[in-house]
Amino acid sequence: MPEAIVSIKNANIYQGTNLVLQNVNFEVQKGEFVYLVGKTGTGKSSLLKTLYGELQLTEGKGTVVGFDLPSMDWKKVPFLRRNLGVIFQDFQLLTDRNVHENLKFVLKATGWKDEILMEEKINDVLEKVGLKSKGFKMPFEMSGGEQQRVDIARALLNSPKLILADEPTGNLDPETSDEIMQLLLKIAKDYGTTVIMATHDFIVINRYPSRMLKTELGKLIDSAASN
Repeated sequence: MPEAIVSIKNANIYQGTNLVLQNVNFEVQKGEFVYLVGKTGTGKSSLLKTLYGELQLTEGKGTVVGFDLPSMDWKKVPFLRRNLGVIFQDFQLLTDRNVHENLKFVLKATGWKDEILMEEKINDVLEKVGLKSKGFKMPFEMSGGEQQRVDIARALLNSPKLILADEPTGNLDPETSDEIMQLLLKIAKDYGTTVIMATHDFIVINRYPSRMLKTELGKLIDSAASN
């Protein structure tokens, strides 16, 4: 039986008082890789923010990794975010500490206390993203592709069921974009982690075709629904 990691039904997505997406309906299952595409200003970012609890879902039904979005408040948001990972286009690494300390900072912030378990987890995620020997490096010493891998490692720290990737190849050259795409697809396939990736990069989409959610004219169009 498929496990729905994201389920949105009859939802209206608002940015402030502005209705940006109307009557949104989709489900994403465990281990699925899905693109989220659409022109700037069509509601892509607002939908992502709703999924990770920055915007509240006030109309319709929605669950993300078992959390009910309409009843989400500021007290519950940290618990939601411990069950998902967010990957940013601009990496958002702490520039005053090395890779290892960046990852340790996130673990401590999400309640980890055991030093040995933290070391094991950091080594595990760095190995998964191919940076096992780079923990001592400062962010400014790394290429864009390496920094994006650190960002992915950070997203994996709490073994999330869902990763939301916001334009993860947006600042990367084509060869590095390929490496990041292969890594994200591997995470979905090998670890059963659901990945929703917002992107404008149709070169990547054509090279690695997958299900697509498209924001357009106030609607969300699901390619799976038309197949």
